[in-house]
Amino acid sequence: MKTILLAAGISLVLSLFGTPLAIRLFARRGYGQLIREEGPESHLTKRGTPTMGGTVIVVASVAGYLGGHLLTDDPMSASGLLVLMLMAGLGLVGFLDDFIKIYKQRSLGLRSGAKLAGQAVVGALFAVLVLHYPDNYDLTPADAHISFLRDVGPAIGVVPFVFWIVLMIAGWSNAVNLTDGLDGLATGSATLVLAAYVLIANWQLRNDCTNAPIVAHCYAVASPLDLAVVAAAAVGACFGFLWWNAPPARIFMGDTGSLALGGVLAGLAVCTKTQLLLVILGGLFVIITLSVIIQVGFFKMTGRRVFRMAPLQHHFELLGWAETTVVVRFWLVCGLCIALGLGIFYVEWLQVPG
Repeated sequence: MKTILLAAGISLVLSLFGTPLAIRLFARRGYGQLIREEGPESHLTKRGTPTMGGTVIVVASVAGYLGGHLLTDDPMSASGLLVLMLMAGLGLVGFLDDFIKIYKQRSLGLRSGAKLAGQAVVGALFAVLVLHYPDNYDLTPADAHISFLRDVGPAIGVVPFVFWIVLMIAGWSNAVNLTDGLDGLATGSATLVLAAYVLIANWQLRNDCTNAPIVAHCYAVASPLDLAVVAAAAVGACFGFLWWNAPPARIFMGDTGSLALGGVLAGLAVCTKTQLLLVILGGLFVIITLSVIIQVGFFKMTGRRVFRMAPLQHHFELLGWAETTVVVRFWLVCGLCIALGLGIFYVEWLQVPG
């Protein structure tokens, strides 16, 4: 528990006081946000706001994790390091996307194919590595199963598992990216889901199958404590960044932050064996992504639109909702999704067989 608190505290301080430095640095270099002209008119005032602030989130998360371990002498685990590797790798893909936008002064960074290829390479590397590095109890960070509240069904094989994890990582990183359209919306929502994973990993630690005597309905998860440390470090980094990203935002996290946060959520879901539970916990991200799919699909079929604009948050803006109203209400929806997911997680544990 001490490592969790220290990791969260270190990342919070670094993010809270490091973000203003990033704002001044990026503003001096002209790393400002470009705004889509077809978007809500109120967003035009945001043009030039420093972006790529997700760099602070990634750096603070990694530093918080390392600092927490160094101060407590707790050993680092393959699970924690691999999730952080996934976060940093996707953050790098997002950084390249953001930098190209700024350098070429256009709203499009990496081509969609190149961006997806980058996500696929990082995701495939993660998917392969989590099947290795067994701990002292011969548990690897993940195994070749699909999971909901724990592994379900038979193993699906290495190749299908890698394909599934790559698809999952690409989906979640893009889902957070689509949600990052209003000040503080994606950051605040990701913070709530990450906090849920601190609770989940702690619960798995307290009901770990490696404990003696083995508790009923235990969890065969490698290094749940270290996964809680990773989630806590990311929570602290997001909290500190949200102080400056809340409406009216003084900095945007850009694709650097959105892809990194989507990656850490997916990584935590894989290593805690709650892959499909993340669909409920991150229900807001799913809803927003579905709004884009519905809008594009319906328009291609009929030439008409379901929403005034997609992603969904912009639809409500065009209905006349204030940006802060949309953000707070979407945070509430996110909280309800998390409450449902945690409720399902806990109730399943209560259903002890026999």
